[in-house]
Amino acid sequence: MLNPGEVCKNKNQVTDKYQDYVFELCKVFYKYKEKIVLRDISLQIPKGQITGIIGPNGSGKTTLLKVLSGANKPCAGQVLLNKRPLQDYSRQEIARQIAFLEQNNNGSLPFTVREVVEMGRYPWLKPLAPLTLKDKEVIASALECFDLTAKQDRVVETLSGGERQLVSLARAMAQEPKILILDEPTTYLDIGHQSMVMEYLRKWHKESATTIIMVIHDLNLSSQYCDHLIVLNDGRFIQAGNKDEVLCEELIAKTYKASFSMIRHPVSGVPQFLPCFSE
Repeated sequence: MLNPGEVCKNKNQVTDKYQDYVFELCKVFYKYKEKIVLRDISLQIPKGQITGIIGPNGSGKTTLLKVLSGANKPCAGQVLLNKRPLQDYSRQEIARQIAFLEQNNNGSLPFTVREVVEMGRYPWLKPLAPLTLKDKEVIASALECFDLTAKQDRVVETLSGGERQLVSLARAMAQEPKILILDEPTTYLDIGHQSMVMEYLRKWHKESATTIIMVIHDLNLSSQYCDHLIVLNDGRFIQAGNKDEVLCEELIAKTYKASFSMIRHPVSGVPQFLPCFSE
């Protein structure tokens, strides 16, 4: 077991330009029933950046998010949050630092938009205590940030998929987390709503310097919006780095077992991938 703050040094060790890390994982294994889902994961996640986790289906991406959030406990290895073992934090301490949004996290319960956003304040409330003036100000700010003020009395299940995702993000903002963890935030959204959600995330990140960690399937979106990328495959850490270090044709083709052509975005210049179809 590592001492707090000691970084694991092995062949998977990530060496990059970042000096401050919000998470450090050393030799982490996670097993579900008899199946090993994460194998010998050693990596670091930089503070104050947008980190995207990419890889094929079944590679352990969602499981890694749950390990980072404290929802899943590794069967071996260590996870450090700000140089301190994650298991040393209480659930309330974690909730005050980390907001974790899973897929379809609003369910189908008939809550209004405002009621859902108010749930973000629960980690800061004393038992049975009413919302304070500060709580109400934070909620109002989150609603305004995501352009939901006019919709705050609508029942969430009457909204579109993109609008529901904004409600989830507003709830997370009301939680005032230092770290936002997202599991595929653009799944089931059309291209317009994908762009809308990602732009709101980028705006939040720029204004608050919140660390954002997300599983994202769309390589082109990850290239557009992420500062730092982590590649997983078959439960193993493959590579980490900036988009130019990670999003290269050889690595992507090998990881996804498919043929791609890489081009540069005509405006931003970031890597973009087009599948190669056989004639």
